Amino acid sequence: MIIFRLTMNVLPEKQKEVVQTLLTLTELTGKVNGCLGCNMFRNMEDESIYTLIEEWETREDLERHIGSKRFSVLLGTKSLLAEPLEIQLHTVSRSEGMEVVNAVRAKRNL
Repeated sequence: MIIFRLTMNVLPEKQKEVVQTLLTLTELTGKVNGCLGCNMFRNMEDESIYTLIEEWETREDLERHIGSKRFSVLLGTKSLLAEPLEIQLHTVSRSEGMEVVNAVRAKRNL
């Protein structure tokens, strides 16, 4: 799995425009083959900071997305930002869930 993380510091007067763009893009991207999830978050301490997190099955799926018109729209928001986009890619070889929490808590209760 590939995790794509994009962080934006949006100009105060452009927040509404960016949020509308991100909401539309997350809805469309979430329906693309190979996309496991797509979510937008707003920083609680600094309301001008937004983060987009996408999860992709393969690197090829992500690369196809990066080459898409949808992604061009995302890159087009650069003029609405106070700072350059920050992009991070993470390759995940293994994921675990609640079973880890349950196992750890079970050990502590012995």
